[in-house]
Amino acid sequence: MKKPMNRRNLLKGSLGLAAGIAASRVAHGQMFQGPKCALGPTPPQTEGPFYPVNDQLDKDIDLVYVDGAPDMARGEIVYVYGLVTDSQCQPLPGALVEIWQACVTGRYNHPSDPNTSAALDPHFQYWGKTMTDEQGRYLFRTIIPGAYPAAPGWDRPPHIHFKVQKRAYHELTTQMYFRGHALNAADRILQSMSAIDQEKVVVDFAPMNDVEFYGPYKGGRFDITLAPVL
Repeated sequence: MKKPMNRRNLLKGSLGLAAGIAASRVAHGQMFQGPKCALGPTPPQTEGPFYPVNDQLDKDIDLVYVDGAPDMARGEIVYVYGLVTDSQCQPLPGALVEIWQACVTGRYNHPSDPNTSAALDPHFQYWGKTMTDEQGRYLFRTIIPGAYPAAPGWDRPPHIHFKVQKRAYHELTTQMYFRGHALNAADRILQSMSAIDQEKVVVDFAPMNDVEFYGPYKGGRFDITLAPVL
């Protein structure tokens, strides 16, 4: 059985998201206070070559523990959370949110990843999915992924891939970055975007205030705006 994400075990699995958020003082305090709905939809970015191709039994919101594994994933644990809204800042409940990423060594659990010199982490989940709750909220617990070589002279900075789907809205595939990382300024994908669009996908991470509930970890809010199908 997967180890609990906290001592009250309220955020274990996708079905526990709403209950966990409702029980958290942070959720009603600072996590989701104030809309951050940006003007215009969240900019799409390339899916990349490493979207999961092999199904896995454990693909819930906690990527730090894998069911049946004896240990937790290596790396700095962070929470990634946010709201999925329409262009009028109205929440979109029941949106499917998927994330996938490299582990701390910069390796994807994907047969096409050429970065074979980096070790896989058998205790990292690599891929997670959830549905937004009735207020359009989602949350994942994961680790900051490692950088990895993408081409000669180009190392990709830590980033997390997102795919978001909701009926009557255009499917969005994008990437989220960690503000302040030195490789952001030279990343060819991030720097191909306008300064305004970069601000929509580069996220600040800060210590969570409710240590009892979340543990001594950082969290970053990544709100996502979907465009309607007209």
